Amino acid sequence: MDIRPIDDEYSVSGQITLEDLDQIKAMGFNSIVCHRPDNESPNQTPFSVIEARAKELGLEIAHVPVGPMGVTEEAVQGMVDALDEFPRPMLGYCRSGARSTAIYQKTHHIRG
Repeated sequence: MDIRPIDDEYSVSGQITLEDLDQIKAMGFNSIVCHRPDNESPNQTPFSVIEARAKELGLEIAHVPVGPMGVTEEAVQGMVDALDEFPRPMLGYCRSGARSTAIYQKTHHIRG
């Protein structure tokens, strides 16, 4: 797991595993947003599996997929909602962290 801070409230990572969630919690993260559509690759942990364990650990979690259409207006609004509702620090993840970074940057003009 390669977690890269974007700012004090938001960091990004490539795909996380079930085993990573305990470490994510221990690192002080309070919420997670997944930007990867399910079934994007055969070895990918499904969001529902990550979600169940995250909730057991007391982490807020949302699925705001960014797929082949790129960062859509709907996805940006989903990310804005997560940022408005979830406690931080927040971790965004996708395959490499690039989509999680891009969608966060696109929320700045909405959130000020």
